[in-house]
This record gives sequence, C-alpha cells and structure tokens, in this order.
Amino acid sequence: MDELAFKFAVNNINRNKTLMPNSTLTYDIQRINIFDGFEASRRVCDQLALGVVAVFGPSHSSSVSAVQSICNALEVPHIQTRWKHPSVNNKDTFFINLYPEYTAIARAILDVVTFFKWKKLTVIYEDSTGLMRMQELIKAPAKLNLKIKIRQLTPGNQDARPLLKELKKDKEFFIIFDCSYRMASELLMQLSSMGMMTEYYHFFFTTLDLFALDLEPYRYSGVNMTGLRLLNFDDPLVASTMSKWAMDRMQGPKQDKGLIEGVMTTDAALMYDAVYMVAIAAQRATQMTVSSLQCHRHKPWRFGPRFMNLFKEAQWNGLTGRIVLSKTDGLRKDFDLDVISLQEDGTARVAIWNSYKGMTLIESNRDKNSNVTDSLANRTLIVTTILENPYVMVRKSDKELVGNDRYEGYCMDLLKELSNILGFTYEVRLVGDGKYGAQNDKGEWNGMVRELIEHVADLAVAPLTITYVREKVIDFSKPFMTLGISILYRKPNGTNPGVFSFLNPLSPDIWMYVLLACTGVSCVLFVIARFTPYEWYNPHPCNPSSTLVQNNFTLLNSFWFGIGALMRQGSELMPKALSTRIVGGIWWFFTLIIISSYTANLAAFLTVERMDAPIDSADDLAKQSRIEYGAVRDGSTMTFFKKSKISTYEKMWAFMSSRKNTALVKNNKEGITRVLTTDYAMLMESTSIEYISQRNCNLTQIGGLIDSKGYGVGTPIGSPYRDKVTIAILQLQEEGKLHMMKEKWWRGNGCPEEDNKEASALGVENIGGIFIVLAAGLVLSVFVAIGEFIYKARRNADIEECLSCAVMRDEGSSLQCSQGILWRSQPFTAERPACIFCRPVCPTKKKGTKTNSSA
Repeated sequence: MDELAFKFAVNNINRNKTLMPNSTLTYDIQRINIFDGFEASRRVCDQLALGVVAVFGPSHSSSVSAVQSICNALEVPHIQTRWKHPSVNNKDTFFINLYPEYTAIARAILDVVTFFKWKKLTVIYEDSTGLMRMQELIKAPAKLNLKIKIRQLTPGNQDARPLLKELKKDKEFFIIFDCSYRMASELLMQLSSMGMMTEYYHFFFTTLDLFALDLEPYRYSGVNMTGLRLLNFDDPLVASTMSKWAMDRMQGPKQDKGLIEGVMTTDAALMYDAVYMVAIAAQRATQMTVSSLQCHRHKPWRFGPRFMNLFKEAQWNGLTGRIVLSKTDGLRKDFDLDVISLQEDGTARVAIWNSYKGMTLIESNRDKNSNVTDSLANRTLIVTTILENPYVMVRKSDKELVGNDRYEGYCMDLLKELSNILGFTYEVRLVGDGKYGAQNDKGEWNGMVRELIEHVADLAVAPLTITYVREKVIDFSKPFMTLGISILYRKPNGTNPGVFSFLNPLSPDIWMYVLLACTGVSCVLFVIARFTPYEWYNPHPCNPSSTLVQNNFTLLNSFWFGIGALMRQGSELMPKALSTRIVGGIWWFFTLIIISSYTANLAAFLTVERMDAPIDSADDLAKQSRIEYGAVRDGSTMTFFKKSKISTYEKMWAFMSSRKNTALVKNNKEGITRVLTTDYAMLMESTSIEYISQRNCNLTQIGGLIDSKGYGVGTPIGSPYRDKVTIAILQLQEEGKLHMMKEKWWRGNGCPEEDNKEASALGVENIGGIFIVLAAGLVLSVFVAIGEFIYKARRNADIEECLSCAVMRDEGSSLQCSQGILWRSQPFTAERPACIFCRPVCPTKKKGTKTNSSA
C-alpha cells in the first residue's frame, strides 16, 4: 500500500505543472527484507550514490535504525510515515515523521475514555509496541480511578475467539483494541460470530483506518464503536484526491480484505503528504543541487541541513490536515484527530481532538435533538418481568394464548405504550427464580437484576424498586410510579356503640368539671344574691309600708337557674343586681361554648364507627412482639430494613431476621394469606396495599409511608435504551396516560363502607341512652312527687299538732319558743307528745327587718 501511494503521489505531482513547473520528481524503489538491517543499509547506500534529496521508509522498526544512522551521517532527510517510538537519547536530527506523536495519540485515547466516563475497561494489544502507545492510559488509573485489564492477542494467530470468549464471560463491555486495520477487520467478524455486536458493548480501535473498514454489516446491530481519524474529509483537496485514488485503484490491483474498495488508508495519505512536502521544499530551495553520496567516504550532503530546515520551518495543509513539525525531534506536534462513531447511517464525526486544545464536541451533535422513535425501530427486545397483581397477571381465556398475549396488567400496558412510542417489538419472559433481585453475602445477585447484569434481558418492566445497591449494577429509567413502604393488616373491628354513647363527645373529666362548675356557680350566685341589697324586694308592691322583703335566689332556685342555662332553656328567675348579672352572663357564655362544642362533636361520635386497632404505626410494631411482621424475601422492602440505620427499623430488621422462616414470605400472595389467617402484619409497597385493600375489605393500610421511592424500568449498565425509555415515560406522564392506566387496574368494586360517603342513620344503639335518661327522669319525678306529698302531709299534721300548744299553755304547761321551734320542757309522755319542728307563734318582727319568704 505504501508503494502504491508513493507512486500515486509522484505521478499526481508531476502532472500538476503549477506545483513544479521546472522540475520533475523521480524515484527509486528498493524492496528489502524488513528484518535484515544489513541489507537495508546496503540498499540505502546504493540509492544515495544515485543522488537523492530524501529517503522514505522502510516501514519496519527492525531496519529503520540502520537507515537512520546512515542518513544522520550523510545529512540526508529520512522521512517516515509510520509510528516509531523515539529513542531515549534522540540524536536523529535528520529524522522526520508525519505520523502523529505517540504520546499525543495516547492522550487522545485517554480523553475519549474520560468523555465516555468509563470506570472499567480492557486493553487488548497486538504487539509490544501497543504497550508503548498505551502508556498514558495505563498511568491514568491513579487519578481517574480506572480499573484496567491488559491482554495480548496470540502472536501470529488471527483467531481471537478464545480471548473474546473470556471477555464475554467476565462481562467486559468496554474494550480498547490496539491493532492494525487488518487485524481489526478480523476481530469485527469474530466479535459478530461471538454475539458481542450488541448495544451493551463499546469497542474503541486505535487504528486510524477504522473509517476505511467495511462496517456495513454492523450498522444496525446497535454496537458502540469508536475510533480516530486523521484525514480531514471536509477539505476539498481530500475529496478530489480520494476520487483520483479510487479511479486509480479500479485499474490497479485489489486492496486488502476488509477495506472499502477505493478508499485511501491513513498510511497512504501520510505517504502522499510526505511526497507532497518534499516537492514543495524542493521547489522553494533555490540553487540546490543533488550530489552522489558515498557511504564509505562519510562526506555529508552540503545542502542537507538547509533542506531539513525548510521542512521544519514551513507549514503545509495536506490530506491529513495541518502539518507542523517540531524543530527539535522532527515529530508532528500540532494536529487534529476526528473522533468518529459508528451509527446507523455510517461512521460520523462526533468530536474533534487537538493535540493542544483537547477534545471539542461537534456543535451539530451537541445541539442535535435526537428522535427517540428512530434508534429502536424494528428491534426486538427481551423483557423480563414477574407475576405480581395488578402489574403482570396471567390472562384468563378459553382459548390457548401464546407469546405476549398470555399476560395482562399495568406493566403490560406500559410496555405496549413504550413500544408504540419507540417503535420496538418485545418478547416478555418471566424471571426464572421468581425474584425481584437482591444481593447475597457473596455479592451475587438473583432475580431480574441478575438477568439484566448477564444481558439475558434488555429491559425489566415490573414493580422493580429503584435502590442504591441496584443502581450500582444496573441502570434505571425515571420512575413511572412513586410510592413508599407501609403496613398491611387486618381491618380492626369496630367498637359497638353503647346506649350512653351520647356522652362520648365529652370526656368524663369534662363532664365532671361541668357539674362542678354548675354547682360552684349556683353557690356563688346564691351567696352574692344574699349579699347584694338589690336582689331583695317587697313581695307586696301595692303595700309600700310593708316591712317584709323577699329574695328569689334561694339555694334551690340558684341551682335551677344554672341548670336552665346549661340546658339552653333558661328559667323564670332573672338577676337584677349588676353583680348577679355578671355571674349570669359569664355562665351563659360558658354554657354556649360547652353546648356548641358538644353538639358539633356529637354527630361524629354517633355516625362514625370507631376502630379499635392494636397497631397504628411502625413504632407500634417495633415495640411489641405479639404480632409477627415481615416482608417479601430478597425484595427491596427487606433490603430497606436490612440497610437502614434508624433505630426503629434496625430493631424491626433484628426481629425479622431472627424469624426468617416465618417472618419473611416468598411473595406477596403468601403474605396476604398470612395476614388474613394469622395475626401477621406485612410490610410492603403502598401501591400494592392500595390494590389489595380495594379487593379485600378485610384488609387495610396501617399508618403512613415509612419511606419514599419509585418503580423504574431496569436496563443493563450502559444500555442505550435507558435514556430513550425515560423520555417515553415522561411523555406518558405529561399526557396523563400513566394515571389513566393506574385507575384502570387499581379501581375495583370497592368496599361498601368505603363507597358510602353520607352519614348513616342513627339507631337505638346510638341514642337509646337518652330514652333511658328520660324514663329515669320521669320515674324519679314520680317518686319525688310522692315524697313531696308525704312531706307536705306530715308538715300539715305537725302544724295542727302545734296549734294544740295553746291548750297546753292554758293547762300550765311550761313551753318555750326558741328559734322558731316549740320545745317541751316537761318529760315526754304518751298522753302529751312533743311538739317538734312546728311553726310557733313568735313575736312579730319590727319594721325594716329582712326575712325569708319562708319565715
């Protein structure tokens, strides 16, 4: 390929008379054994004897050193277009290499790795020079926290399948291949046969000829493939030269296998630029003659240093971009590399890397609005899921169902909507072990998480909780549902209302305080009414000269006033003095608040059934051991309690872990059965509790949410589907379809008591006690009336007996009137009974004396 490019360049320059109008390039090609340094020295001496201005090649490092030493001695420019590791003591002053500097290529690779945020990668090199080119990358782990594995291809053997098999087994998804384009072509075919051409792998080829390889079979595989390109395809000179090269190749020999027909490789372009550079320098060098040089005489070419300076001081724009040579070592310093990536429409430039400025993204790629409906079209994805109501359920049908039609549920509807937006087809498979995914003590995963890690499935569409530990091994989309952990328990039995339930609006303490307040106010009112002169009045207003005054607020009347106000009925007694009116007004205000509060709270206590639950929160569960509780084994709820540092949840996990065989259940179905049949509380997601309680009126949610989390679509790490699924989920959320799907699958028949939002009618069991109070009051009034009748009858008999005291006085009996009671001074006898508690005939009070109405 170098010889063809060399001849093509010489012929193309000689045909261009504007470039060298007075000169013509001639050349001499010597074919040597690249591993024989002595033969290389002899052949270059033969060429120098003919008179040359520059020596090109050879291409292998084994003979380069011998040729270079001769060129240094005779001061003839030695031009290379292949990568060459410079010696430690570089004294090759007449050495020029158009191939980019080796450290710069390594920095470019490191910048690309940093851009893609790789944390773990494998470097595979073809020969020992690959380790030299990778020095910058190998030194990087100390500052970038990179984990790098280094492997070598078997020398002389192009079959790399055993090594690729190991990489696939070890789940090495980010691989750098340092090899020639011929080996790269073989590797691509072998990677395809190994089933590694998928979107989960990212291959980086250090060869600058990735663009020239036939990548057509891999365009639609979804594989991530990145490389570097030195040729500047935006330059019109490159396009015209490529066209001429393609026409020349159609007439010449066929190219290497794996290359696109008629495409110029980087080595050919570098050789073209090298010849072009010599032609320009020769045209600019005036009065320069070519001399015959003899190796054994050691007489250098006198125009050599001058010709060399023309190379190092000038700048050219060639097929490989701007050519600037270092004045010290002759290496190419300032250059640009295109970062190219394989896409469905072919290789495309995504960034530009400069040896001084680093990497810059192409604006068209940075601001490009990717169409999510394109990249997943016509692809079939494997979706793993788990049977869980109402997310994924087996469809009931009289006909035999196959494929995706066997299942229905919220996640199936979600998957269908994602398929409609992104354009992919899917195959639903149930997870083999029936688990969501948890990590054991050895660090091994199970369930759907493991299937994603091992790339058995492309997506996990299920109630898979987004957690920290899972996020480290798989990727999640944005959550399509938010929820939290809560407690599922049997619905507590309602307390039967008692006949005296109308007393419930006020606590017993308040009832006692009200009665004490009523008693206290009545006593205070009685005392104040006795004390103030404005409550005493003349009972005979028509007789103003009467000395008799009266006070209505007796002790019984004071109690009657207080009770009347408390019952919102009032009484015929009204205070007249300011002090008593203040007492009455304050008491009325007090009764207003008490009765209003009682009335407002009475409806709730009589119409709402009170629940007597043994637990109300997670704290209640943690404080007792009678009610057993647990979660689904190896689920996110169990992991939450296992990893939690909160004392309450640590205590709960200690309880569950000590009873793993009974506390932890296999799935939600088993846990629900235990809640219904035994004294067991299950910790699970609130959305599942909501669904279950809608269909089983004996179950309910206890307490609030313990945490906050979300369900997301799981993908393997680095999957290109994650971002596209996220965008589709956000679209469904904004359109309200996620809410409609939840309403469709969560809404059930409902429980009767939950559907009835109106207050129920009051029954005898609610207010029957007031009838008992009424009946008791009536009975009490009858007995009081009888008592009053007997008391009055006895009193009248005592009065009649006391009237006979006058006869006793006439008989000489010694009677005394003391404090309104007639006492007998003589001993009691059967013939003369005592006159006790009878009304005496007392002296009349003087005018102005206060007396009670009963005096």
